[in-house]
Amino acid sequence: MFDTCEKGRFSMLRLIPLVLILATFALTTEAQAQRKDPKIKLAAQKGLDWLAGEQHRQGYWEANQGQYRVAMTALAGNAMLCEGSTTTRGKYAKNISAAVDYLVDTSQPNGLIGYKHDYHYTYGHGFSMLFLSQVFGEEENAQRRERLKEVLTKAVQFCGEAQTPDGGWGYVSAKDGNNFDEGSTCVTQVQGLRACRNAGIPVPKEVVDRAVEYIRKCMAPDGGVQYSIRGGGSRPPISAAAIACLFNSGEYENETAQKLMKYCEKSMSASGVNQMFGHWHYAHYYYAQVQYRLGDEKWDKYFQPIAKEILSKQSANGTWKEGHVGPVYTTAINCTILQIDNGFLPIYQR
Repeated sequence: MFDTCEKGRFSMLRLIPLVLILATFALTTEAQAQRKDPKIKLAAQKGLDWLAGEQHRQGYWEANQGQYRVAMTALAGNAMLCEGSTTTRGKYAKNISAAVDYLVDTSQPNGLIGYKHDYHYTYGHGFSMLFLSQVFGEEENAQRRERLKEVLTKAVQFCGEAQTPDGGWGYVSAKDGNNFDEGSTCVTQVQGLRACRNAGIPVPKEVVDRAVEYIRKCMAPDGGVQYSIRGGGSRPPISAAAIACLFNSGEYENETAQKLMKYCEKSMSASGVNQMFGHWHYAHYYYAQVQYRLGDEKWDKYFQPIAKEILSKQSANGTWKEGHVGPVYTTAINCTILQIDNGFLPIYQR
């Protein structure tokens, strides 16, 4: 048995590693902040301020023509989390809290976060799992935390039931979509599931394993990922999303990841600062995550030209207007890219 002094010493020894980790993280974050161009931080802040002004009273954001409310709310809320705000602290605390309440209120009895009548509802479901799981880890209110746990647990269950026999997902569940699946929605679900698992929500391993195998089956001979398991040719955006998905799943060094990296390095670097393919912002939303995980040398080489390109397209009011989805979508994604190296969200950390 330890005496009181020995117990105290033992407790202190157990705390030392945690203190060192926190100190290292703080120093790393401070060093990154000092290295970042102040113009980048200002651009992200202007974008977030614009988003804050665009949030509806009920807590949601929306794309053009009032579409994709669930997905836009999750993406915009996520961008604000990247700034360092939470549901209770920071400049955007009220915005994040309202977004959380809106998404929680859309949770259906079957676990879907969103509405079945929405077109492409699996996107909203996947992005919501990602956003809410990051909030869950920081939620201080016991009642709200328990509600988030319930919503996320049911969301994971819905995700497993919505998976197709081939291991992928489509724009709607397997049942609603006659087992149609494709790469981009598959990646959205896997990243959401991984974020839930990291937050302590039970996620069946076989669901993620089947999804990773689906991605492997979607690979073309050139190393890129096709639109779906049925073909469609390699696509840089889906390939960038797929490698981010594999990294989130802990797969860095296997053959699939290496082939995908080579394809992305070739197709993305050649078009990093000029939009040579569709869904440019979607592609770099995921590819930025990959590059950041690869370390400072890779990140600095990638980030500087991408940030310059993003800043050159920002409007005077803080928004970005490229693309057909709408300025909320583009602004949320660009703000996320510009702030990934803040290191506040577990899903993006190295």
